[in-house]
Amino acid sequence: MGKLDGKVAFVTGAARGQGRSHAVRLAREGAGIIATDTTATVGSVPYPLATAADLAETVRLVEDAGGRIVARDADVRDAPAMAAAVEAGVAEFGRLDIVLANAGISAPAPTLEMSEDTWQEMIDINLTGVWKSLKASVPHIVSGGRGGAVVITSSIAAFHANENLAHYSAAKAGLVMLMKVMAKELAPHSIRVNTVHPTTVATEMVLNDATYRLFRPDLDEPTRADFEEAARAINRLPVTALESDDISNAVLYLVSDDARYVTGTTQVLDAGAAL
Repeated sequence: MGKLDGKVAFVTGAARGQGRSHAVRLAREGAGIIATDTTATVGSVPYPLATAADLAETVRLVEDAGGRIVARDADVRDAPAMAAAVEAGVAEFGRLDIVLANAGISAPAPTLEMSEDTWQEMIDINLTGVWKSLKASVPHIVSGGRGGAVVITSSIAAFHANENLAHYSAAKAGLVMLMKVMAKELAPHSIRVNTVHPTTVATEMVLNDATYRLFRPDLDEPTRADFEEAARAINRLPVTALESDDISNAVLYLVSDDARYVTGTTQVLDAGAAL
């Protein structure tokens, strides 16, 4: 018996990283999975984005875990595409209980030097894209009348300021109040809404040259080892970066009956970085 037997979860940004980890973990606990990610380009992002092969690998991993999955290429900036993806999954599974609004990007840049496109793409994906994802999916939980859970992926950057992340931090901080308002609005439907706030997580969004330079601006060509030295100094616990599984553990708790009265909260997983 899994903690989520018979339930269905919608996961954005599921092709790799935290989204893939969440999809596989929830499938192991018995949930059917509706998964989206996109092969669309984002000009401001300085690292390779997910591919169709990445999403296909998530499908394979979910099925290997004994789960069922409906996966679609859909950009969180495209409301009709998100709605169609969710509707396809609900048509297959007959219900929706859980939403994990996880998709996001990173594009470090000085506040007064970044281009308008860099600012706008960040807000469009990391903030407005979350709202579009929720608008496409949460009404299906409401109409089911069984209650449910929503978890929005924010960041420790919502609380802790770092140079070159004004657009990212603004978006992630905005998600906190989006979560709190929705927690109030959806409470009468027994739908719980929370955010998770990780410190650095070892995914493709972090393990790239742009992030290495963000952490080590004192070096012309910082390596992963240089990055790890700086990242280790940020966290109070002796760890360089969390693993996606660490976040999936918190997500599973929040969407399960173990957290049946937890709503409107900011769940921080920062290895003591904010201390």
